[in-house]
Amino acid sequence: MRFLTAGESHGPALVAIIEGFPAKVPVVQEAIDRELARRQLGFGRGGRMKIERDQVEILSGVRSGATIGSPICLRINNRDWPRWSGVMAPFTPPETATVNLAADPLLDKVSTVVTTPRPGHADLSGAFKYGYTDLRNIIERASARETAARVAVGAFAKLLLAEFGIFIGSYVTHIGGVGEDYREPLTPAAQARVDESPVRAVNPELAQAMVETIEAAREQKETLGGIFVVYATGVPPGLGSHVHWDRRIDGQLAQAVMGIPGIKGVEFGVGFKGADLVGSQMHDAIGFTTETGWQRASNRAGGIEGGITNGEPLILRAAMKPIPTLYRGLPSVDLKTRQPRAAGAERSDLTAVPAAGVVAEAMVAWVLAAALQEKFGGDTLPELKRAYRSYREGLDAGPADS
Repeated sequence: MRFLTAGESHGPALVAIIEGFPAKVPVVQEAIDRELARRQLGFGRGGRMKIERDQVEILSGVRSGATIGSPICLRINNRDWPRWSGVMAPFTPPETATVNLAADPLLDKVSTVVTTPRPGHADLSGAFKYGYTDLRNIIERASARETAARVAVGAFAKLLLAEFGIFIGSYVTHIGGVGEDYREPLTPAAQARVDESPVRAVNPELAQAMVETIEAAREQKETLGGIFVVYATGVPPGLGSHVHWDRRIDGQLAQAVMGIPGIKGVEFGVGFKGADLVGSQMHDAIGFTTETGWQRASNRAGGIEGGITNGEPLILRAAMKPIPTLYRGLPSVDLKTRQPRAAGAERSDLTAVPAAGVVAEAMVAWVLAAALQEKFGGDTLPELKRAYRSYREGLDAGPADS
């Protein structure tokens, strides 16, 4: 299984193509659109979220409400495209005028040609790599707008995982230094309450403190980062492998989450805290009874040992830096004049930590779904289920040489 996305932030649409997805997986479009809507929520989002109402258009690979085994092509239209059509057209030179952004209370207009890179963004490094002085060519694809396509892809992965009782959720634990050290899976009811929170926090009192912190940042024209948790329950043991570095499931998950714009750190289970523990305090004791089967006394490993899932809930935490687009630009240098100049502003969020958690859910879902398909094989969902049932029956007796 693999996927590709295409599209610019202010182009006509985002597109994704999924290859190798099993046939006969039931598809509900409302489930995909619901994931897209979750990504757009969260206190501190910018004016773009007032414009876009993301919905997926399925162009191929699905018929009569189920996948058919051929490549799945998805399209998400950008409603902001008409305002940018002259700037982002494939064959028209970019205009030097500005684009009206009246929907954003903090920003009236932006330059269509950008020559001053923003510190912390892909602008300058992208200019070096691709040889541009008009940074619009970097900004448009580096934008986190592209993650909408990843969420749509991840929604398909979630539909597949749900057939095996695997559920994935997320929540925010820190924004702007306000937070708590909590890293446990949630019940479906608790996850539903999280998705109703303005910052997707578990604790309502903490959520209010986060909102106040974001409001203070708005007054100062600042941005905020934070930490979120992604968890997966129902994950069977045996996904991933210890035999090669690139088959280790924790490495695959870390790469998938680190690939989200703004993510600067990923950890599993107790993560960096484990470095301060002695071995007897860190590792999860193993038990077995005929009534409950294999079990662990704790889950400090976060559901992964030796690059392989161990049957415990998967627990992943990620740190997101403050958004580098500031409405009060940091010092920079104009690429054409080489003169000092304050970095310009693009329409942006004050914080996107709540949304990043939803994007990370999608990426975790994709990695787990791909690992599930690799482990159990088959071109169709019924084939996968037969192999999975046989595997689970064998686990009840424990590992065997035959």
